Amino acid sequence: MNRAKINRLKDKAFKYFGIFASVIGIVILAIFIGFVIYMGIQRLSWDFMVELPSRFAENSGIYTAWMGTVWIMVFTTLISFPLGVGAGIYLEEYGKKNRWSSFLEINISNLASVPSIIYGLLGLGVFVRMMQMGNSILAGALTLSLLILPIIIVSTREAIKAVPSSIRDASNALGASKWQTIWHQVLPASFGGILTGVILALSRAIGETAPLIVVGALVYVPFAPQSPLDEFTVLPVQIYNWVSRPQEEFVINAAAAIIVLLGITFIMNGIAVYFRNKWQNKMQW
Repeated sequence: MNRAKINRLKDKAFKYFGIFASVIGIVILAIFIGFVIYMGIQRLSWDFMVELPSRFAENSGIYTAWMGTVWIMVFTTLISFPLGVGAGIYLEEYGKKNRWSSFLEINISNLASVPSIIYGLLGLGVFVRMMQMGNSILAGALTLSLLILPIIIVSTREAIKAVPSSIRDASNALGASKWQTIWHQVLPASFGGILTGVILALSRAIGETAPLIVVGALVYVPFAPQSPLDEFTVLPVQIYNWVSRPQEEFVINAAAAIIVLLGITFIMNGIAVYFRNKWQNKMQW
């Protein structure tokens, strides 16, 4: 058997190994999701969505948790979107290519893989204690914004980088300034990719528990937040609280809350895929 045949056998073996690994992963994921749906679908109802938490499982709901999640995600978006996109535009379009910029690029990429608990400790030290925001929605939103900023910056840069340089050259040839070229040509052409990165970053933030527990998200909040400085809880923290209780009824409540959280995450990822496909079909370069 010559080397060419050996290489083809290796290619086929790796192909079937990849298929096998993918099937195993999908089957395990399907089993987990199916078990959660089987456990929680019986509890899922409108009353469950609008009821306040209670010591009695049958009367307990997730109203304060999903309201806190909405508040956190709104403020996280308002903070991280302009900062992340603005930083990505500056680094890609205005930043000079030197050692300092290379150092920044490497560290931004590294920050995207830092464990979320580190951002929680940073938020606890800076926002909760130093800036005295307390266990507030604003402190939690700022912490999650730090968590997803590197992801947004990297995705923004990649989306802008995908725009052909001929578009910039044509705009400059017609007398447009650099900012006019970016605002009227580059950003519209790359906005689909930018929005996809932002939504995927937010879908990661919505499921984070560790940073919010560190900055002081409460396991029990008897009221829905009314302002950015109110105390809060979120769905992941509420799920953690119920799962840690020995009563089976609370585990059923946790499964129902997981279904709601999975639904929100799937919707956000679906929106990201839609915008990505729409952008790719629209832009024919």
